[in-house]
Amino acid sequence: MTVVGLDDTDSREHGMCTTYVAKTIAERLERSGASVSRLILVRLNPAVEYKTRGNAALAIHTDCAPADAFEIAREQLECLAETADERTHPGLVVADHGPQEAPADVSAFTRRAIRGHLERADAATLIDGHGYRSWHAGNGRGRIGALAAIGAWNELEEWTYERISYRQSERWGTPREVESESVFAAADREYPRVWDTVDRGEGETVCVPHTPGPILYGIRGDDPDAISRVAEGIESEPVASSRLFVTNQGTDVHLRDGSLKSVRDGRAYRVDGRVASEPETRRGGHVFVALEGLGDDRDRNERPSLECAAFEPTKRFRDRVRALRVGDRLTVCGEVSRGTLKLEKFTLRERVETERVTPTCPDCGRTMESAGRNQGYRCRDCKTSAPEKETVALERDLEEGWYEVPPCARRHVAKPLVRGGFDAPTHPER
Repeated sequence: MTVVGLDDTDSREHGMCTTYVAKTIAERLERSGASVSRLILVRLNPAVEYKTRGNAALAIHTDCAPADAFEIAREQLECLAETADERTHPGLVVADHGPQEAPADVSAFTRRAIRGHLERADAATLIDGHGYRSWHAGNGRGRIGALAAIGAWNELEEWTYERISYRQSERWGTPREVESESVFAAADREYPRVWDTVDRGEGETVCVPHTPGPILYGIRGDDPDAISRVAEGIESEPVASSRLFVTNQGTDVHLRDGSLKSVRDGRAYRVDGRVASEPETRRGGHVFVALEGLGDDRDRNERPSLECAAFEPTKRFRDRVRALRVGDRLTVCGEVSRGTLKLEKFTLRERVETERVTPTCPDCGRTMESAGRNQGYRCRDCKTSAPEKETVALERDLEEGWYEVPPCARRHVAKPLVRGGFDAPTHPER
């Protein structure tokens, strides 16, 4: 067996897509007489600032001889990669072993690429050490993702699927013709086995990209047959070709367990804490809330805090954040950038049920006023008094459990609540 890994062939401005390059290489391998057992789409660290778009790396598992596979793949990369974009630095790595035979250090490299940051030299050392064939253009950064794709099958345990349908080449760069009602109808028939196809709240066909390039639509889910049925139910412009990819999308594999003290920029975390400030809506519609560490209240001033944000593109999810109250205990998930955690989902584990308020006068019903420092409260009209604030029930619209950003704002690798396996009740977005 042979594993062909590739990465960094697309461009934000000019289009192209590494999945299309991988599909084309797979077709060339099959025409040469080789068989292809699967195509792997691996989403790497979404917080890497030099990614082109979705930070995807691809692997092709084939029985083609390594030398022949390398020549076929190199030829396609030289032809298709958007090297005119100064941000695009394609890379190719070919391993002369099966996908389950990846060395331990190569497999570990995959997880590091998903959860951390790596340098070109890190990849080069492993490539040379294992005698892998490789090629690159530009600065060679694409070999990081290409090598990570080599080790993915051996390292990762949870997989989902995406069937990607491609446009006829003469239509690239033109508006896509996809009948949205057919997309919603097909998505409804196969939900929840197929997810993130549409956003019902925003009325958006999430599966149809808006960037230039060869993809017409991509259907994601847990069941390949259900995915195919959704794709077949979509009315659109002619489909040039389709391919099924095995992927780590929708698995939350990018999240690492952390604490408020340990979080670092450029990584994604799962962190426990308590709401320390009232949610604040700032310019642009972004909602911010501070999270403090859990512990003895006497140490409140010494506990670290972390600012969490639900940005405007997360749409209705911001209302969930606005509904939080000081004292709520949460687990939050998301990428940390410039000291702020960008919320992907959170769970309300313990909610505050009461609040302390200025007492009301039992005679006239008006709110009392402070009688002075440490002197309680009084009603100036009725002369009634109260020694302290009173405790009243707090009306809450937010139930305990998991909440998530809507499909239109979901990152590829983030796990939709509808997939299950969470440790509290879930409130999925559709």
